[in-house]
Amino acid sequence: MSYPIPSKMWQRVSIVALLLLIPSIGIAILHQSATVAVPANQTPPSSTILPNHPDYQALQRLVQQYSCVVSVQNFGTLPITRTEFATVLNDCLNRINKLATTDPKIVTQADMKTLQRLQSEFASELAILRSSIDELDARNVTTPTQTTRERTLAESTRKTQPLPTVLPPSIPSRASVQDQLVSRPASPKLQAGSSIGRVAPEAETDSRFNTENYNRIEDNPFHRVGNDPLSTFSIDVDTASYSNVRRFITQGELPPKDAVRIEELINYFTYNYPQPKGERPFSVTTEVAATPWNPQHKMVLVGLQGKRLESETLPPSNLVFLIDVSGSMDDPNKLPLVQQSLKLLVNKLRPEDQVSLVVYAGNAGLVLPATPGSQKSKILAAIDRLEAGGSTAGGQGIELAYKIAKQNFLKSGNNRVILATDGDFNVGVSSDADLTRLIEQKRDQGIFLTVLGFGTGNYKDGKMEQLADKGNGNYAYIDTLLEAKKVLVNDLRGTLFTIAKDVKIQVEFNPAKVQAYRLIGYENRLLQNQDFNDDKKDAGDIGAGHSVTALYEIIPTSTKSDVKLPEVDPLRYQRSGETASDAVGNELMQVKLRYKLPQDSTSQLITQTIQDDDSRADQIPSTNLTFAAAVATFGMVLRDSEYKGNANYDLVMKLATQGKGEDQEGYRDDFIRLVEQSRALIARTGSRE
Repeated sequence: MSYPIPSKMWQRVSIVALLLLIPSIGIAILHQSATVAVPANQTPPSSTILPNHPDYQALQRLVQQYSCVVSVQNFGTLPITRTEFATVLNDCLNRINKLATTDPKIVTQADMKTLQRLQSEFASELAILRSSIDELDARNVTTPTQTTRERTLAESTRKTQPLPTVLPPSIPSRASVQDQLVSRPASPKLQAGSSIGRVAPEAETDSRFNTENYNRIEDNPFHRVGNDPLSTFSIDVDTASYSNVRRFITQGELPPKDAVRIEELINYFTYNYPQPKGERPFSVTTEVAATPWNPQHKMVLVGLQGKRLESETLPPSNLVFLIDVSGSMDDPNKLPLVQQSLKLLVNKLRPEDQVSLVVYAGNAGLVLPATPGSQKSKILAAIDRLEAGGSTAGGQGIELAYKIAKQNFLKSGNNRVILATDGDFNVGVSSDADLTRLIEQKRDQGIFLTVLGFGTGNYKDGKMEQLADKGNGNYAYIDTLLEAKKVLVNDLRGTLFTIAKDVKIQVEFNPAKVQAYRLIGYENRLLQNQDFNDDKKDAGDIGAGHSVTALYEIIPTSTKSDVKLPEVDPLRYQRSGETASDAVGNELMQVKLRYKLPQDSTSQLITQTIQDDDSRADQIPSTNLTFAAAVATFGMVLRDSEYKGNANYDLVMKLATQGKGEDQEGYRDDFIRLVEQSRALIARTGSRE
């Protein structure tokens, strides 16, 4: 589809080009000049679109439905201009076109009609936007002093092709043009050392190579109970792996195997476990059923459910936002998405909460001193002033953030640093050892760390996961504004408020009932058996309302499995398999948990046994176990695990459909769509099962 441009419009296109060359002239002039001329006998369209307008609401629904990252600030809450509306529409068209490359059926017919209608109604504004981008492309070709950002965006624009046979054509995404059109305030830049203001960009280095980093994961093997009856590990409530895996798949490629941490995929979802009774901070649920990918084996679920806290009972929060504003964050899915995400959290603050804002690039600086949650406009204005540029002094930024958190420490409150970054620490004190020592020290002083990952290309997953683990916090990856809403609004209590720390699980298997076992996932959370009783040994934490799920695959003693088990010579001085039968009766295993309350240094113990008759042949597995098994199966297929048995995408779909249960937020439906997209990728590429 092409857009005929009236002759008078060329004058306005020239004005747009001049404003792009001299952005300090002012945004207001551009908005006035962008108004499209109409014949005298027609009523010109309103220059402002209100949130209750049908077009506004239709576009907002599309943004939410397809997780579009928009570059217009306050979209969804405040009136916007027609130019801004066209910018959001273009953002969404680019997102939907990208999704359609993986699954052409992902866009419904109703949404297709809505897109076509909106594109027709805003054709003139889209044409102006396209002309602006073309003008910038021409400058990029002829101007030898163009910035790295412009060169990179120019290349990405040329690589972005619309799909006219599937969707209406879209304008290639051009964050720099859109920012100048709708969201860049024309105010002087202040150095990062200022107490309040904007961070001045420094010289950037060209980094267009993919340098994403993931720690290697080797699937947990089977252990013979006769030689190794104890399994000990730390719980994990991180969810970053799931949203990161989703990001790969929606972009049309399978994730690296080491990006798939199965326990994080499972724990991305909530489960219907009962609330704890009495003073305990969490309940314990266990269940046994046949293993879907190997019916000869059994699967054991251990589920923990954290106590939900009401808003009025939550302690006040001392939050320090630590924002990476280095050059590597200068992409639409990085700093702009960070800003939109943090605004969601700010809107949930109470007057008794307080927020500080620290940034780091070539150096670190305090942008906003501790400010009460009642002054939301002041906090939001500080977030709006952030701008990316320069190298990354991550170590200096973390040191300053902890210093500010300590200065404003709330003795009976929630003290936390929230780090938002792509993880690319490359300047200053940035070794993993130094950073983790600092974080461990501050953790012991009552200041916890939450890590929010953003972006692609140079994403450092392994480093950020390690920092969150050491900081008694959680780690999430935010790829869309909807994911930010899940982490910072829907799961706010669990994200920010810890109810139990250093939670460890130790399982002892009965050799009379179990010949071998395997813990599914948690490979980087394994502990030595003696660590279970060592209160100095750090472990995972549970937030208010969090649920934690762990799965074991076990081989009963009566089963002749086709899984190759490790061979160990018979022990000379031990009697393998001998048990006190009168004491254990029909017990399959014993589960022990240790935890500390947030302010305590001494752990408490919970013990629970699982009976062998808990897995009767006629027993129907719960939706909790069935859906958790579906996600675990998906993870094993993505990892091409040697223990996946007969697992494939058909089995994942069957289990996910059976176990979907209540899905108020739609996350389980989204999982089913993700599996369908993965299966389509496999059909096209012929790689993994």
